[in-house]
Amino acid sequence: MMNFIRLYIIGAIFFLVYSCKEKLIEPPEDLISQAEMTEILYDLALMNAVRSTNTNILDEYEIETMPYIYQKYGIDSLQFIKSDEYYASVPVIYQTMYATIKDRLEKKFKEIDMSRQQKKDSTRSQRQRTKDSLRKKAPSTKSPTPVPSKK
Repeated sequence: MMNFIRLYIIGAIFFLVYSCKEKLIEPPEDLISQAEMTEILYDLALMNAVRSTNTNILDEYEIETMPYIYQKYGIDSLQFIKSDEYYASVPVIYQTMYATIKDRLEKKFKEIDMSRQQKKDSTRSQRQRTKDSLRKKAPSTKSPTPVPSKK
């Protein structure tokens, strides 16, 4: 009985491993390359971040996300959907793509934060220099100390 259970467990594990490697969806004829799909998903993530932080910025420049992506990469909606569906059916590839995107986004956000901090520091430094120069130019407001008279 114990051997049967072991055999059943080993068979189940083998089946799971085998089924994970099986492609659920065949790649479409016009499959977007993994590298380009990663770029597309990165751009989509950036545009969504922009839209969530400043809702009017894309509207102000009349940028619609998906038409912009289709034009930039020379693809159409069906090609994008089929390629995305294919990559989503292969979790190892999809996870790798999203890990790359996450790393790039974190790096980009750090660069933006550093740039903001540098501008802030520069502005603060400029204000301090202006205050210092105004102090040097302004006449002293202190009244002279009276000298005691001798009688």
